[in-house]
Amino acid sequence: MPTSTLRTLAALLLLAVLLLTPTWLSANTNGEAGVDALRLNVSPRGYPPYLIVDNDRVSGIVWDVINRISSQLEIPVETARIPRKRVDGMILSGYINATPRAIEWTDNPDHFLFTDTIVPVEEVFFHPVASEFVFNNIDDLKAKVFVTHLGYQYPYLDELFENGLAKRFDVADDLDLFRYLLDSQRFDAAISDRLVGQWLIRNHPQIGGYLTSTERSISNFGLRLMVRKDMGDFVECFNEALAELKTSGELDKILARYR
Repeated sequence: MPTSTLRTLAALLLLAVLLLTPTWLSANTNGEAGVDALRLNVSPRGYPPYLIVDNDRVSGIVWDVINRISSQLEIPVETARIPRKRVDGMILSGYINATPRAIEWTDNPDHFLFTDTIVPVEEVFFHPVASEFVFNNIDDLKAKVFVTHLGYQYPYLDELFENGLAKRFDVADDLDLFRYLLDSQRFDAAISDRLVGQWLIRNHPQIGGYLTSTERSISNFGLRLMVRKDMGDFVECFNEALAELKTSGELDKILARYR
């Protein structure tokens, strides 16, 4: 083959590579978001109705929001089922890079970045319908024993727990909060997000009809995505897309499906 022809072919090949390279890079860096994939912790049993894990299928409020936004940002979502006590370390190590979390539930929030609030979380006391448990002020909680979620922080109750004026009994699973409460008279109430508790009661007949919740809440936090410290570009893009979901009414439609 003549040398001139070889040079022409080489030039055409180089031009093709140059033309294709920007598209390839865009597909792998996902533009301004700056991550190749969202490696999301959904926990072994989820956090219904925010994350519902059913065998290999994941659904729920937070899942639907993340999928909608990740699709818009062209970021694939990979799931992992990590126990609560190992999540922070695995984010720091890079094994995963995101988990749903409230800032107030985190031991060292300055080690991570947080998105804007996806959905508000209202923590309340659930107690047996037949019990005389009331919550009007902090004094009503003294000398009580509460079923609590392992690894969760309860700032409103810290002083009571630290001074031994009330006790907490930790369990790892949301449904166990209510099972322990109903199976033993040693507990006065369980602490759970109102929407989580209502979803569990509605979907588990064995506890339905036996529990009610206080009208007054303990706390109101924002459930967000907690991500690695180096994901500032992703947080900015996520927040912009989340704001659009809220403004358009799409977030309200997602919430309505699980209420």
